[in-house]
Amino acid sequence: MTSSLFAASAADLTIERIRALAARPDQVESLTLEFKREYSLSLVKTIAAMANTYGGMILVGINDKAEPGVERVVGVDAQETIDKIASTCSEKLDPPWEPTFFPVPFDDDSGRSVVVIRVNPNVAPRPLLIDLKAPIRLSGQNSTADRDRLLKLAREETSAAMLPMGQNVMAPRLTQDSEGKATEDFIFRTGINLPMGDAGAWRPLSERSVLALAQALNDSPFPDALRALGHGSFQASTGFRQLGHNRSRTARLVFQAISVAPVQPVEAVVMVNLPEVYGPTSTALMATVTIDVIARVRRYADSIEAEQDYQYPVPNLADLLDGLLQTFVDPSVVTEIARIADIDMALVGQPRELHLVADQQVKNLLHHTGLREIPDAGASAGGIFRANPALDLRVLAERQEQVDDWLRQLGLDAGLTGMEDLVESYRAKTMPAARA
Repeated sequence: MTSSLFAASAADLTIERIRALAARPDQVESLTLEFKREYSLSLVKTIAAMANTYGGMILVGINDKAEPGVERVVGVDAQETIDKIASTCSEKLDPPWEPTFFPVPFDDDSGRSVVVIRVNPNVAPRPLLIDLKAPIRLSGQNSTADRDRLLKLAREETSAAMLPMGQNVMAPRLTQDSEGKATEDFIFRTGINLPMGDAGAWRPLSERSVLALAQALNDSPFPDALRALGHGSFQASTGFRQLGHNRSRTARLVFQAISVAPVQPVEAVVMVNLPEVYGPTSTALMATVTIDVIARVRRYADSIEAEQDYQYPVPNLADLLDGLLQTFVDPSVVTEIARIADIDMALVGQPRELHLVADQQVKNLLHHTGLREIPDAGASAGGIFRANPALDLRVLAERQEQVDDWLRQLGLDAGLTGMEDLVESYRAKTMPAARA
């Protein structure tokens, strides 16, 4: 799903953003997205199909195919189009139901607009019928629910099949040694929940698919981000490989630094957990993919008897967070996650939550260059960082905006000022290279 537009407020739905979406060569019609040049009866069928599946977005006023020399964003008369769609929904849908409409006007005097239609399955009266049939959405097209699918729709609990926009994950825990002391400096965790396809709900994990995911992770920006976090404490690593608790419905892929000290300065763990299925279920099955970044660079410095306590530079954390988010939207990684869950790639959501758990006050872990303590600000040993659902993390500028927001929150929660200026200074140095 194009989550940035789906979650954007009405004020943020601009014709510039829609034109940018339509111009993207990789943005084609999918399970949760459809383009329509103008009103048609098939458009209302698509509304019903999306409502009976995972929801989605229909953009009216856009040619469904990009052709050389042909303008893709053509627009429509917004009020006339909305009136026609609403009238047909009232006449043809059983029970009558309307999605949400957002007219987005052109930035000229043409009077034309693109009509954005959001279909939220959480509020639709499922099953939604048209001509006594229940349409469902397949990849880029509509089909009709068979008897089993129709019964599931009729029996499901409210919200059971909705793709969650809030990708909530459990907070991590620091491990402890035999004396009860933490063995890590801190852990970052993010992740996503995703629905399961019919085959993914019952079949065991494929060895090849797990190995393909490991390869995609190794080829992603993630290893470089982990090396940046390590700050020269290691020169080699194992790369992501299966290690530890792997089962028929659980995959555990681990990246480990190789250093001269007994302490591994950096480690990352990717967990894929498919739900266990025992008999029939009335609720939608959800899989979970989480990434833990485990940092021990401070402990590594202690083990080699460094002259002073190590503190993490903010730019290293910025590179880590950017690499972490970039990995979750990397096309190769998304492809392998979708294959494991047996779902359309459009249903692999973007991470919307980040957890930090530290073994001490965060302000003691950060390098204080450019930062100042707020008197009597109190202590913070971590926190939960929410993401802006209107940001598309596939876009560099929007991903960096999210990282910068998290860093600002990190500084303020730690009782420090100056993070905003520090982040702006860092971006001023790195953005020219990013644009090159």
